[in-house]
Amino acid sequence: MFVDLVKIKVSSGKGGDGTVAFRREKFVPMGGPSGGDGGKGGNIIFVGREGLSTLIDLKYNKILRAEEGENGKPKKMNGASGNDLIVQVPVGTTIYDEDTDKVIGDITENEQQVMICRGGRGGRGNVKFTTSRNTAPEIAEKGEPGFTRLIRCELKVLADVGLVGLPSVGKSTMLSIVSNSRPKIASYHFTTLKPNLGVVRVEESRSFVMADLPGLIEGASLGQGLGLQFLRHIERTRVILHVIDMSGSEGRDPFTDYKVINNELASYKYDLLKRPQIIVANKMDIPGAEDNLEMFKLELDDEEIQIIPISAITSSGVQELLYKTMDLLENTKRFDLYDDEDYDQVVEYTFEANEELFEIHKGDDGIFDVTGIPLRKMFDMTDFSKDQSVKRFSRILRSLGIDAKLRDLGVKNGDTVRVFDFAFEFLD
Repeated sequence: MFVDLVKIKVSSGKGGDGTVAFRREKFVPMGGPSGGDGGKGGNIIFVGREGLSTLIDLKYNKILRAEEGENGKPKKMNGASGNDLIVQVPVGTTIYDEDTDKVIGDITENEQQVMICRGGRGGRGNVKFTTSRNTAPEIAEKGEPGFTRLIRCELKVLADVGLVGLPSVGKSTMLSIVSNSRPKIASYHFTTLKPNLGVVRVEESRSFVMADLPGLIEGASLGQGLGLQFLRHIERTRVILHVIDMSGSEGRDPFTDYKVINNELASYKYDLLKRPQIIVANKMDIPGAEDNLEMFKLELDDEEIQIIPISAITSSGVQELLYKTMDLLENTKRFDLYDDEDYDQVVEYTFEANEELFEIHKGDDGIFDVTGIPLRKMFDMTDFSKDQSVKRFSRILRSLGIDAKLRDLGVKNGDTVRVFDFAFEFLD
């Protein structure tokens, strides 16, 4: 089964918790702290593999989770880091963040790696909180939570040349005679239900990859027919071969067919019409095709567009077409699909005075709520079952200026303040 679009949920591993532990040594207060750090959570990493041609493995794995880090141990022993989850995908796969529609990574090379979710760091054990004033701290951090995101994987075949056209114009037949590919060929519409790739050798040292794409119809750019499902596979091609049934064997007008497909390419994203295009006038062995070709040239009225008459059945004109295509490829650079603004930017939070590290608003119940993404990380890594950890978290709130901001908003001594799902009594 050919699968080129999947949506999955991925979660990196949570960091292991730091440990509160003490040595048992004579003359050392409480034995001395010996709690180790938690291990780092596993990352989610996507890797390109040339041997793969479909995303079917991801279709049946809707949730991917990396391994969590181990908790710290006594005797200053750190917990083991969680194993990274390596996900193999075909070369040509683009990964999007489904919520923002930004590109996380575009895999175009074999063995190329893209970090999708970074694992949470391990919490620090109580050894790391030892000071001259607190020689036996009962403070340890919880591990940083892993990162969860909904992603969309789209496979866009890596082909140099794309065959486009209405159904039954002879695209599959053409691919079969110029390469070793064996696409399904039949005398009815939409026999091609997935892209077929073939390597075309023009000379000993000159070759290119050609893709036969399922037939397009009017409205394809809006999802009609096989529409959007396969238009994406034209995106990476450098040259488009526009195949037209010049005989009009199905009662269609060749020039109307030409305009229909070009309108769909123009309506689709990535400026597909900016790619150089060769018109392939197919089925020239059928009576009436020569007259239709002359009428087509008069209506086209553009001498810069190359028109190559061929017959895929008899192979007439095919060799000339391949040489023209190879020459055009060698003078055409690859098109960049994505600009910098299309990519998802990874934000690393650093606690600087000029940053908005928190937000305060009054809830429906009259209690002031303190929130913020950077603050959330500190909250999640605090062990509220330990008094010293709670006091440390309170000091962090004060150092960030949250106490002063609450006073400015009218919070008084004894009022309740909620930090995420934990309620505090405000002490002035």
